[in-house]
Amino acid sequence: MTPIVNLEGKVGLITGIANEKSISTGVAEACAQAGAKLIITYQNEKTRAFIEPVIQRLGVTDVFLLDVTQPETLDAAFAEIDARYGKLDFVLHSMAFAKRDDLHGRVVDTSADGFALAMDVSTHSFVRLAKKAEPLFEKAGGGALVTMTYLGSEKVIPNYGVMGLCKAALEAATRYLAAELGAKNIRVNAVSPGPLMTRAASGIAGFDGLMATAVERSPMHALVTPEDIGALTAFLVSDAGRLISGGVHFVDAGYNIMA
Repeated sequence: MTPIVNLEGKVGLITGIANEKSISTGVAEACAQAGAKLIITYQNEKTRAFIEPVIQRLGVTDVFLLDVTQPETLDAAFAEIDARYGKLDFVLHSMAFAKRDDLHGRVVDTSADGFALAMDVSTHSFVRLAKKAEPLFEKAGGGALVTMTYLGSEKVIPNYGVMGLCKAALEAATRYLAAELGAKNIRVNAVSPGPLMTRAASGIAGFDGLMATAVERSPMHALVTPEDIGALTAFLVSDAGRLISGGVHFVDAGYNIMA
């Protein structure tokens, strides 16, 4: 009997792995276990050293430089994917950045250049990935895009600052891309995990308190793990999720429903 989540024969691009504890690592592991052929990207040579254990453990042979602030690396990565596979079945977008002062400070004090940089890396990069992936999805007969968001998009989270605005825009982009690409059988979704300690989260002041509150107040009294996020994402990009598009899907032990 074929498993419900089956990615055999599918080629997927995974961005945003920083180390073993990254959300993207959990997604890569789940997709690999479901049979997908993975392509992993890294931002620069320094970051590649941190993700090498993941690459080796999963047996990934296609590892490409991709820095969304350097358009030529995006062009080169997708040209190589096209040359090697002639298609793409799914893409994970998991990247965000804001200057420390803009992340920790008041939104009203955000600098114009800091705001532009945060939106460019955290939100418009998703649009750029979608644009590059679209023709490769068409060659596959359809595809799936998934991005990572957070509850700070719709609720005010202390010390989340300008990133809350970026995530709100990212979720809006998810809906618009889903509407624009749906006719080509391309699905677009956002996954919204509860708080978990990643390298990115470590830069948010008071994050330990956010995790403690999530355990205390969520109906299931549990913290999400990269494996939990990976399981949901693998489902969304598989044929089992073939008619799911345009949504923000929470995996947070129910925390988002609490007043």
